[in-house]
Amino acid sequence: MANYLIEFRLRGFAKKYAQELIREIGRKFRVKGMKDKVSHITLYGKFTTNNERKMVSEVLGVCRKYSRIYFSIKGVNYFNNPSNKVLYLEINPSEDFKKFREELSFRLKPFTKTESKEDRKNKENFIFHSTIAFKDIDYKFNQILSHLKSKNHPKIRQTLLRTTILKNGKILYEYDFLLRKLLDRKQSLNKQIFRETIRRLKQQPTSQKVFSNQIKQSKEMTIFDKIKSFFGVK
Repeated sequence: MANYLIEFRLRGFAKKYAQELIREIGRKFRVKGMKDKVSHITLYGKFTTNNERKMVSEVLGVCRKYSRIYFSIKGVNYFNNPSNKVLYLEINPSEDFKKFREELSFRLKPFTKTESKEDRKNKENFIFHSTIAFKDIDYKFNQILSHLKSKNHPKIRQTLLRTTILKNGKILYEYDFLLRKLLDRKQSLNKQIFRETIRRLKQQPTSQKVFSNQIKQSKEMTIFDKIKSFFGVK
């Protein structure tokens, strides 16, 4: 049975910065880490399903509800798993990004079998991240973490350009938020089509005020939800 994954692939400076950190960690600490891996944010899965057509349709339905989804990268953090520690770029999602990821999970869970416990989490508990090192880092974890924490990481603001559906590790489809259409594998890898995506992005420059308001709203919602949880209010 095929394995699927839904992700956002980092682009531009964010992609370049993530790849630089991955190479630096591998070179300096002699670990494999994320060598040859695509820098991404996992949104759902890995998972299996008996109904690929319905899965693609549900993803497309959620994507069409959104136009501009913003987030920022704000430094490094880690999962201190007993058997497999993970270092990652910490993602600060807008409220729309949280809602988008939660709805994807809600729509897909009824007819997919997912390997990830994260897929069962609501929008306030899901941890958005982009992995930069894992697998063979446990015995050097503290050294690598100390090195990363000592660096002055830039705050990188990003727009969600495409949502990618992978099948057995290869692109099956991508939804392009700027072109407002579903792309097959050939179209997804077409450089001319991607240049058109970037051209449209530049025509509609990200408003700093809009981005800041989304991030502020996300933080306010998180605090409010915590208060409701404390008093047992649903």
